[in-house]
Amino acid sequence: MNCEGLRGSYERYARGTAGERERGEIRAHLDRGCEVCLAGVKRAMETAAAPAEAPRPFGWAPFWAAAAVLSLAAAVYFSGRERQFAEDVERAQRRLRAQSVELARFQQASAILDAPGGMAASFGEKQPPTGAVFANAEGVLLMAAGLPAPPAGMAFEMWVIPKGATPIPAGMFRPGAGGAAMHVSRLRCAPGGTVMATLENEAGAGRPTSAPVIAAALPAVAR
Repeated sequence: MNCEGLRGSYERYARGTAGERERGEIRAHLDRGCEVCLAGVKRAMETAAAPAEAPRPFGWAPFWAAAAVLSLAAAVYFSGRERQFAEDVERAQRRLRAQSVELARFQQASAILDAPGGMAASFGEKQPPTGAVFANAEGVLLMAAGLPAPPAGMAFEMWVIPKGATPIPAGMFRPGAGGAAMHVSRLRCAPGGTVMATLENEAGAGRPTSAPVIAAALPAVAR
């Protein structure tokens, strides 16, 4: 549903009376950072939380006692709704940040694949993990499939190894569903170098501490 169709649901969402489908639609918009819905829900919550006009005194003690209880209940309720709204906004912001990082990663990968003067090397032709490494002046791109899931507290670390030199750390990564992974580094690897990956502590290591899970030797001459 678009934002126009959700306008009538903001007030019910703020009051906690929206149906499950309405809540789901609004949360979906909030999760993707929809500015229209963020503003609309915020206004609805501010309206719902606004104090009502104070009643005139009647001199009835029970009435004031009941009013005090109702005021306290309303304060607790709207405090909870504000917390929920804040959590919804925070979740949407986290998702936007993650999407921005993912978009930047794909843009860098595309730049490496499109740049001239690159090198490519495949690995794991006979057994997984399988995949390829691409390298040029834009950086190094590793694409793999069939990687095992790392144990808790561990991750894969990529290394760029210039010919005749020591390995240089090139970032940590974890495989996704099915063992697929794409990792990008801005480090350059000259012709004749090697790109490899080892299983390390998730905090990263200064040098490889385990046998290579992936090793790809780049050609001696760039194309």
